[in-house]
Amino acid sequence: MLNDAHCHFFSGTFFSALSPSGAPPGVDAAVAIPEQLGWDPPGTPEMLADRWVQALDTHDVHRAALMASVPGDEESVSVAVRRHPGRLVGLSMVNPTLPGTPARLARLFGPLGLRCACLFPAMHGFRLDDELVDGVFTSAAEAHGVVFIHCGVLSVGVRRKLGLPTPVDIRLGNPLSVVPVASRYPMVPVLIPHFGAGFLRETLMAADLCPNIHLDTSSSNRWLEYFPGLTLRAVFEQALRVLGPDRLLFGTDSSWFPRGWQRAVYETQLAILDDLALNDDARQHILGANFDRVFARGPSAA
Repeated sequence: MLNDAHCHFFSGTFFSALSPSGAPPGVDAAVAIPEQLGWDPPGTPEMLADRWVQALDTHDVHRAALMASVPGDEESVSVAVRRHPGRLVGLSMVNPTLPGTPARLARLFGPLGLRCACLFPAMHGFRLDDELVDGVFTSAAEAHGVVFIHCGVLSVGVRRKLGLPTPVDIRLGNPLSVVPVASRYPMVPVLIPHFGAGFLRETLMAADLCPNIHLDTSSSNRWLEYFPGLTLRAVFEQALRVLGPDRLLFGTDSSWFPRGWQRAVYETQLAILDDLALNDDARQHILGANFDRVFARGPSAA
């Protein structure tokens, strides 16, 4: 069984939020921006959810985690999850510095049925030792939910293509800063994507100290360019040595259509697992079982 722990739900709301000034009068940003990029407009959340499930079916992917990729777009993902509850798991970006965050988290984990709050400290300018972050973890603990924390290098591809800046303070994305809060909430699964996106050593140290920290393998992992000679195979090998197969979740970072689900990422990573000669049990944990456990509803998720 193959599950994907990291995909983005680029809804109409996402495209409308890309430019602070908004689209010119009479122009629908949810149509104009995708067309400018050569992408397909997303349509309604129901239409986009159906297209995602069609893509999963095409590639024999059983389930996928879909992230609302701007704060406030959790409603769109909730529609998708309610439409395909057996196939889609809902995540949402959360900016804890915004007013009303506690109520938003209660709704996110409650009526909306999402499973994970996603934090981007480098993008939103907060420290991981801020009490606001404890509030996110408290909400996740009460709902038996998950907290995703983007660490390391952060580049929003769609903004870059449009020539829009993405101000970030990478110093706020050090995985070592996750350790105190993860230690205070040991029953909350924490998911760090892209092997820490350039902070591999720090990510492995943090995960070694906190058994509730998990890593996802998603994206092309371009951060490898900062480490001459380092290969993705070596990254997998080191992560398996430190964490074992029970805390790695396969992901692709798929997002827009018509590209759809990124099979090339899967094939690259599958070849690495083959080369490492992992047994079937370890392989199944990485490709599917860990996803089902981490995103399960209940106190045993961590």
